[in-house]
Amino acid sequence: MGRGKGMVNPKLKDELNDQLCEAMLSLETVDECYQFFEDLCTISELKAMSQRLEVARMLRAGHTYDDIVARTGASTATISRVKRCLNYGADGYRIVLDRLAPGEEKEPSHK
Repeated sequence: MGRGKGMVNPKLKDELNDQLCEAMLSLETVDECYQFFEDLCTISELKAMSQRLEVARMLRAGHTYDDIVARTGASTATISRVKRCLNYGADGYRIVLDRLAPGEEKEPSHK
């Protein structure tokens, strides 16, 4: 039986991952986040996570793959993976994007 949307993947749930999540929740400022991620991740790991979040934001706003590649440099494989997570994942991107930009338009403006 599969897990429902929004449920924590039991393969991920353990004491060390709980500790990591609690550590992230303890950060209070953008500067603290930078300090923590600088110590925790390589620069390329951090850039990859930032890129995936921007890909998710752009997909949700209705941008084309070509627009997303031009802005982020992400591969079409990465864009497809993020799109799959947006459609069938645990709703993590949705939660974060809703909180970062409540009420933001979902479609790009065509000027």
